[in-house]
Amino acid sequence: MQRVPEVIDCWFDSGAMPLAQWHYPFENKDKFKQNFPADFICEAVDQTRGWFYSLHAISTLLFNSPCFKNVICLGHVVDAQGEKMSKSKGNVIDPWAVINNYGADALRWYMLVSTTGEDNHRFSTKTLEETIRKFFLTLWNTYSFFILYANIDRFVPQSSTADSDQPKAFTELDNWISSELNQLVSEVSKFMDNYNPTSATRRIEGFIDNLSNWYVRRNRRRFWKSESDADKLAAYTTLHQCLVTLSQLLAPFVPFIAEELYQNLFRSVNHEARESVHLTDFPIADETKINDKLNSDVELAMKISSLGRAARAKAGIKVRQPLDKAVVGVETEGEKKALKNLATEVMEEINVKQLVVLSEAKEREEFPSNMPDYSVANDARYWVGLSTELTPELIAEGVSRELVRHLQNMRRNAKFDITDHIITYYQTKEPLIKQVINTFANYIKQETLSQELIDGLPLDEAYEEKHRISNSEVSLAIKKANPKH
Repeated sequence: MQRVPEVIDCWFDSGAMPLAQWHYPFENKDKFKQNFPADFICEAVDQTRGWFYSLHAISTLLFNSPCFKNVICLGHVVDAQGEKMSKSKGNVIDPWAVINNYGADALRWYMLVSTTGEDNHRFSTKTLEETIRKFFLTLWNTYSFFILYANIDRFVPQSSTADSDQPKAFTELDNWISSELNQLVSEVSKFMDNYNPTSATRRIEGFIDNLSNWYVRRNRRRFWKSESDADKLAAYTTLHQCLVTLSQLLAPFVPFIAEELYQNLFRSVNHEARESVHLTDFPIADETKINDKLNSDVELAMKISSLGRAARAKAGIKVRQPLDKAVVGVETEGEKKALKNLATEVMEEINVKQLVVLSEAKEREEFPSNMPDYSVANDARYWVGLSTELTPELIAEGVSRELVRHLQNMRRNAKFDITDHIITYYQTKEPLIKQVINTFANYIKQETLSQELIDGLPLDEAYEEKHRISNSEVSLAIKKANPKH
């Protein structure tokens, strides 16, 4: 090899790259024609008059055609205050330090989702940490929830053929999340076809939030219950399908986490599966499973539930405290019907005994926004009013839920397994709490896996904590029932 003495401007060399990589026109003419022009290129905005220009200039001179079909033009990465990074300013961030501290996947996702590519990116480790909490922890907690209960019940995913032979026990929420999943696949595919990774990642982030904070929240009891019936199988099958599909959707963006999900969720139980998620085909949406009306109905239910929680916060009443009634104002009869169909979900989510839905103007006039004994929250279209009057029965039920919360936390603090049955002890001078424990004994036992609720503290070793419930001190103790030695 001998260096030629003639040197043209370096931008000519970079602009000649599409030809030089194939040693065109001296060889590989067929390969060059198959790969020219390029599908897309990607560089920073300062290359507009550099590489982008020289590529097109040379291509136009030689072939009278563009050099690439699509371009992703990136803004510059600046510091959190928008200043250019400079060693003299001391605001340079070492990318390897970020990768070592937070991981490559976290950095990739943050760069994609936080700012559109063409804008300057204000880099901040604080907002990177927020991205990890908002997205990665939500995804991982959902995955961990599934793995925990699937291992307890020894759930084995069935093939699509086997699924067709199973009893049909899919609920409205199963159909909803399946509809949302296929809608997600369709939209992410369109975004990526249009070279828009930021919109694609933001759409995935929104789906995972709904999967965790609505589907899993609203279906926890289906996974918790002891009997392994068709209903539980439908819940497992639905959540498993969501997570496996997500691993494939996430593969181009967070390759390492996507691989971990795929290997454990799919390849570990299907030995005929492709070796890696990165060798599988990108998901294709099943348009027949997309139900736009169901999607909008559940979205309305989630919106009303959010307003209900806002009304509680306004009144300073915890969600664990049951309330008698929620009055909801919507705009149309169709929305009223949708909420009535999903009334159970909304009532459980905001913890009320009754749900009254109003759509007609006359109906809404009967409940003005300044209703006495009601806390009201609203947005531009809807409002929710919660009755804040607490009867002795409601207060007692609220105390029972408070007791369950403390016992569940004590189980975790004592590092008991989720399947461990326990014996619960309590000691208090407050008659109300003793009455609540007697009245709601079955509920407390079921929620905490308590075989017995015993008045008095144990003589032998147990895990103990003291709490204030209903302005009274309560001593609680738990120990395993029939512990293994």
